[in-house]
Amino acid sequence: MVNHQQAFDEIRAIIGDRLSQKDADRDQHGQSETWHRAPPPDAVAWPETTEEVSRILAICNRHRCPVIGWGTGTSLEGHSLATHGGLVLDMLRMDRILDIRPEDMLAVVQPGLTREALNTDLRATGLFFPIDPGANASLGGMAATRASGTMAVRYGTMRDAVLAMEVVLADGTIIRTGTRAAKSSAGYDLNALIVGSEGTLGIITELTLRLHGQPEDVAAAVCAFPTLEDAVNCVAMTMQIGIPMARIEFMDPIAMRAVNLHSGTDYPEKPHLMIEFNGSPEGVRANAEAFGDIAGECGGEGFQWAASPEDRRKLWEARHASYWATLKLRPGATGVVTDVCVPMSELPGAVSAAARDMADAGILGDIVGHVGDGNFHTLLLIEPGNEQELARAKEVANAMARRAIAVGGTVSGEHGIGIGKRALMEEQHGEAWAVMGAIKATLDPNNILNPGKLVPDRN
Repeated sequence: MVNHQQAFDEIRAIIGDRLSQKDADRDQHGQSETWHRAPPPDAVAWPETTEEVSRILAICNRHRCPVIGWGTGTSLEGHSLATHGGLVLDMLRMDRILDIRPEDMLAVVQPGLTREALNTDLRATGLFFPIDPGANASLGGMAATRASGTMAVRYGTMRDAVLAMEVVLADGTIIRTGTRAAKSSAGYDLNALIVGSEGTLGIITELTLRLHGQPEDVAAAVCAFPTLEDAVNCVAMTMQIGIPMARIEFMDPIAMRAVNLHSGTDYPEKPHLMIEFNGSPEGVRANAEAFGDIAGECGGEGFQWAASPEDRRKLWEARHASYWATLKLRPGATGVVTDVCVPMSELPGAVSAAARDMADAGILGDIVGHVGDGNFHTLLLIEPGNEQELARAKEVANAMARRAIAVGGTVSGEHGIGIGKRALMEEQHGEAWAVMGAIKATLDPNNILNPGKLVPDRN
């Protein structure tokens, strides 16, 4: 491992004790939510301004020291692990709201601000930020991984939510991407290039985000189905007919068992859909009735409506807790977590095939998903250190990904690539993967920004 001490000494001269080489700080930034592991970084820095980020990157670029951006550490594919050592740049001290413009329906924020903190500040404006990946992630991290979540079926993903950014490139150059205007045809879309680049092209230091009006009325419900296929067919029919859904989430029987044990609920251990409608009272009522008719045709039963804010909160807390709840089904286990996204017409077959693969491999786990846009997830429980189980779980995950590619889908709808899915990139993109590598080489010729992730290795 290369010794980067000179770079760290120069950075410490700028930010003082906001650079740490203590074991506790390094270990805290060497963790992953899932099974992915790597040695801790060599140092951690907490910048507070864009100028500090620029100066730090210029130093690291000169000394060829890797730099890995860090938000709240909730990514699932090992995005923030320091696989090549170096410096983790923890952005959580850059957490201010810089401007809220209700008349333009936008907010300007620093990257360390979390989505929940932003929405707390927005309550009095009648606006909200809808991208909800479950975890209370940092907005910079959500942009870097092109996050989405339960409300993507109506409001889109971070690709749609980020209007503009301030970004520091590998050599310390500060650029701005995008504008505050609703649209632009002025040159290459650098905004779209940075969103989803997983910290391999630059460090985000400011975001301009699109906001939405808080809906006049909201209704949510949970509904059970006899079989997995019935539930997923209901989703496909609902989207094909065009009923406007705010959320439509799938949970399989294992997920429902886990939620019951974790949250004290008593849902039947059957496939379920969790749904939400937003809009005017009349529109919500009409859409709910239309969905109820489709669900009935598909064998849906036991509708439980959650009209009050408290009941809706409990419903979606149960959905968001499913990851931690499922881990408890096998105490001491870790998770191989994966997601794919397929065209809606292919969704029933893809979900059914994933369930068969899990059963055939003898892997305990669940299937959940934001199935309104064809995106679903599996959590495969394995014993830490059990290489045979890990190999079987990887086979299931890879089979899901390759099946998605075969029907015109993608190996990840929202988790991103990191180190977990990098081996699948060439299969999905072909020669275009090399083009991604060429872009990386142009913007980061010394390969200091999150090396070993997303793009091909340098020759």
